[in-house]
Amino acid sequence: MGKVQWRCRQAPKAFLDKCRTRMWYLRLCVQSLMYNSHLNQSYASDVCMEPIFWVVDNYTHLLGPFFVTAVALLTAAVVYIAYWIGLPFWWKKSPEFTMVLVVFGNWLLVNVVFHYYMAAFTPPGYPPEGRFVKEAVSMCKKCIQPKPPRTHHCSVCNRCILKMDHHCPWLNNCVGFANHRYFFLYMVYTTIGCIFLIIFGLEIGYNYLWLNEGEGWQETEPLQGHSVKYNLTGHIIPITPIHEYDDHDVLPAKHVLPVPENIHGYTMKRRAIIFMAFTNVPVIIALGALSLWHARLITRGESSIESHINQSESKRFEKMGRTYVNPYNFGKLKNWKLFLGLVRGRSWWRHVLLPSSHKPEGNGLTFHTVHDTVVEKDDWP
Repeated sequence: MGKVQWRCRQAPKAFLDKCRTRMWYLRLCVQSLMYNSHLNQSYASDVCMEPIFWVVDNYTHLLGPFFVTAVALLTAAVVYIAYWIGLPFWWKKSPEFTMVLVVFGNWLLVNVVFHYYMAAFTPPGYPPEGRFVKEAVSMCKKCIQPKPPRTHHCSVCNRCILKMDHHCPWLNNCVGFANHRYFFLYMVYTTIGCIFLIIFGLEIGYNYLWLNEGEGWQETEPLQGHSVKYNLTGHIIPITPIHEYDDHDVLPAKHVLPVPENIHGYTMKRRAIIFMAFTNVPVIIALGALSLWHARLITRGESSIESHINQSESKRFEKMGRTYVNPYNFGKLKNWKLFLGLVRGRSWWRHVLLPSSHKPEGNGLTFHTVHDTVVEKDDWP
């Protein structure tokens, strides 16, 4: 009996000792992370974002088809509303000017559809499997294959991409060596198209949303005399306090008062205009900012991934007292010509302003750099 009593007396102390041991172990684990010499802000943020990266890597490919369908439906809806409301409005004002708007608008539409289709369904470029790679900078730990220069592994596509820029869920495809130009021009033409719709839709929106004009009915003069109501035929019938009318027995009355016409269609057009505003304005802000960002990268001769790499390398070289030079930066004009493929006789008018399926220069496995001293004439534009 005394032995049992002794153990009961020691139970609280044993429990506290066990809690202290657990707390000491937990503190040791946290300190082992904090005392790591490689720990920095980037490493800590990567650890915190790891669950989000896992979700993106495992489920983005499943959402891709829904994003592509959403882009197609939104584009079709915007074009339909533009023809349904905008075309009749401008045709009443000036048929000649309307024809100019139709030609310009359809030129933008053709470019938007063409470049989106090509960006979404053109393979970005992959390293050859089971073949010798002439120039490799490292081995891919996931593909277990040599990685050519500017090649990176896409965790969504689960394969290496030549000159990878990023994986775009709205395309359900990677943006890389073979389709980067299509992706950029799609953003540019879509932004211009939305600005075009906003500019030439301002007057329409002002009339429908503020002046209540269009096909709706508006009382211009106050009605005098008896109050009125509508019967089932849509005619106005005066109401007097002496007689009560039955809607089923009253014949259509003759009157000269204005009658509302197509109120339902007028309401639908107001909603369509509001839809256009809430669709086009965010697209202009989002794609406009993204287009400027990519234009800046193209000017510097780098991709989105390379911009982060070059920034880190610049800081590392700066600590050593040296200056880092991007090996693929040939100057603003040359960078743009290489990106748009305006070499070997290609022109701006034919291959940029009009849809063109010309391929980028090279094979995506090797790239000329600013450090090259001898360049073969056939390999360089």
